[in-house]
Amino acid sequence: MVERYRLAGRIGACVLGGALAVPACAPQPGKNTTPKATAVRSNPAPSLDELRNATYVGIGAGPVRLTAGRWEGEPFVDDAASRPSVTLAGDLRLSGDVDGDGIEEAIVLLDESAGGSGTFVHLALMGRRGDDVVSRATARVGDRVQVRAGRIAGGRIVLDVIQAGPDDPACCPAQKATRTWTLAAERLTEFAPEIVGTVSLADLTGVEWVLRSFRVDDPAPREPQVTLVFDGSRIAGGSGCNRYFGEAKTGERPGDLSFGPIGVTRMACPEPAMTIEQRYFLALAGVQKFGFLAGRLALHWIREGDAGTLLFDAREPENQP
Repeated sequence: MVERYRLAGRIGACVLGGALAVPACAPQPGKNTTPKATAVRSNPAPSLDELRNATYVGIGAGPVRLTAGRWEGEPFVDDAASRPSVTLAGDLRLSGDVDGDGIEEAIVLLDESAGGSGTFVHLALMGRRGDDVVSRATARVGDRVQVRAGRIAGGRIVLDVIQAGPDDPACCPAQKATRTWTLAAERLTEFAPEIVGTVSLADLTGVEWVLRSFRVDDPAPREPQVTLVFDGSRIAGGSGCNRYFGEAKTGERPGDLSFGPIGVTRMACPEPAMTIEQRYFLALAGVQKFGFLAGRLALHWIREGDAGTLLFDAREPENQP
């Protein structure tokens, strides 16, 4: 049996990402797991801090060494502002035994940009060699692919993604797919993807979303919590002080989203709750699109010349085993 997780339901296995920390996979009854359990304890999968400062191969022409989760190369043209970059995508980290040797590996996502409008997402499998964190294999997931959730199941790496379908513009992917890779001869090989539909507000329903960031690099306080719940075209939640409710509206393109007039209760709360609430409502009023970023719900907002992305984690149901 395995612990399972996903943004809108439990579909994953042995996932670590953001504030999530789920138990390691339980051993199967009747099997002698002592040697493997000992190996995992003495050789844990690389931590997120280690992965933020690791060297990755298979992206671009040569090895890429991240520092605090980012690498920048030389400009393509002397004195030009545009330059290649590679960034650790959020803090999504999967861990599990991919190659069957009883020692856990870590999987992260990397965003590669050449300075243009496209951002190529890569899957990186990282392990250990002695005390060193080493790059085992990488695979390109695609341009502007959104990752909703990930897991390791049966030694395979599985991602639930939003990607461009045959008729989707590059800016606005809408096709939901499940994609799977396996490791063989130190290469990640992908199976044929499973297409599972088109993204819609229904994919956000039935989950309590907890605000984690006002912008990608601007974390929200853990307390007081700000929450958001979708129920069809209606929304509700807690804004750190008050309760609120309103209407969610979709547009012509996949991922278009805005909110109608929002009703709010009228409690007065001490700081910082009131400042957090005001900042959240200002961002919410400017939301224009929704998507997913490294396992988190992303609401992209623009307001009075400013722009950012609200990022949310899914709260696991309390009665979930």
